[in-house]
Amino acid sequence: MKTMKDGLQAATKDALHFINGEFTAGTSGRSFDNISPATGQKIGIVHEGLKPEIDAAVAAARAALHGPWGRMPQAERSDLLHAVADEINRRFDEFLEAEILDTGKPKSLASHIDIPRGAANFKVFADLVKNVPTESFMLDTPDGNGALNYGVRRPKGVIGVISPWNLPLLLMTWKVGSALASGNTVIVKPSEETPLTTTLLGEVMNTVGIPKGVFNVVHGFGPDSAGAYLTGHPDVDAITFTGETRTGEIIMQSAAKGLRQVSMECGGKNAGIVFADCDMDKAIEGTMRSVFANCGQVCLGTERVYVERPIFDEFVARLKEGAEGLKLGAAEDKDTNLGPLISKEHQEKVLSYYKLAVEEGATVVTGGGVPDMPADMQDGAWVEPTIFTGLPETARVVREEIFGPVCHITPFDSEEEVIKMANDTEYGLATAIWTENLTRAHRVAPQIDVGLAWVNSWFLRDLRTAFGGSKQSGIGREGGVHGLEFYSELTNVCVKL
Repeated sequence: MKTMKDGLQAATKDALHFINGEFTAGTSGRSFDNISPATGQKIGIVHEGLKPEIDAAVAAARAALHGPWGRMPQAERSDLLHAVADEINRRFDEFLEAEILDTGKPKSLASHIDIPRGAANFKVFADLVKNVPTESFMLDTPDGNGALNYGVRRPKGVIGVISPWNLPLLLMTWKVGSALASGNTVIVKPSEETPLTTTLLGEVMNTVGIPKGVFNVVHGFGPDSAGAYLTGHPDVDAITFTGETRTGEIIMQSAAKGLRQVSMECGGKNAGIVFADCDMDKAIEGTMRSVFANCGQVCLGTERVYVERPIFDEFVARLKEGAEGLKLGAAEDKDTNLGPLISKEHQEKVLSYYKLAVEEGATVVTGGGVPDMPADMQDGAWVEPTIFTGLPETARVVREEIFGPVCHITPFDSEEEVIKMANDTEYGLATAIWTENLTRAHRVAPQIDVGLAWVNSWFLRDLRTAFGGSKQSGIGREGGVHGLEFYSELTNVCVKL
């Protein structure tokens, strides 16, 4: 029987680097195993890049800025990015197979979110950049002739892209699409856990005719590996990163040398707020997704749920019923709606918080352990969807990011109280508010210290709008014109008339 792995090209299965339009194993001689999180079995190998590979990729990217890509009219560049999206969609099944192999996530999820959005990112930003004006002003001068000031947008240069493992294609192309649309060149260091779709994108770039050196991929780890060499390279002009806050701090320290700009979307401990006047069906459906989608491995996910006391018991009972109805299993099974965690290492972390919650005095509403899986998946990184109640706001489980299919539910009695609890965190990425009171929605949402506040929805994104976090959840905003501002330099031209 032909497996998904058999359907991938050799360069993808073995996760070669993609430098200056060519696939290469590099010169380091180092590699590591790519392990399926669903089965614990080896998928293939990933070649590790070190300083020579990063140096070669940066040199190729720098040369491309001064080659055909740098001289290309915006309309032609946008057409090429549309072609990239079309080619991803033409090879949809290959990208889907690669994403599932790397992450183990259900096919139903990856086919409706990861691959379509991964392709769409190229089209959205290719169109956006053609329609964003720059400013112009007439200035009075003493001689009465005046002066004209106008802005000229130009590429920032070589962009280092550090992308995460939870939504590998989607979050990588979210950055790459905007960077390329702005005329930059990129070096991508994907997560060592999920190298396949980024590698496969190199084939797409060659197929559609993206010039050599515009898009480069170097695999590896962070410290003393590709990540550190990329973020520390003096010829990298800016760095965009999605990942945990501690890694973000290290990257910022590296980027400070040379005063290079950074855009960072980091950790979160997001709050969901459920008022008694909510539509209960909507609130349960939305919270089920925000807590358990992608096995809870979503930076925008909800780990703290605050429910107004009159509906607290009903809400807990219904969310428990929903969690216990989730189907864990093989990605290809149409009934599967919850996959594994990304790795055994991450499984250990999440299970340590499950144990800690009990030690801190939590009531286990449901879950809290490892599910009984079929024999071929028993070595995978599986955990049960889990709900806790009963902990104080000072508990570590309530304060620290877990990044798994878990939430703690707390009752509240007043609007003022829940706003204070929601904001009592070092993070500030997102919130989801559930209420049918329009005035309350408009009143509460701006008071939550986050970059993104949903009302009666979750994970609904207009890519033209700003995205990013506050406090320790990140620096800067991407999306729409905000992304163009990061990926471009604006020169003011003053012409004396």
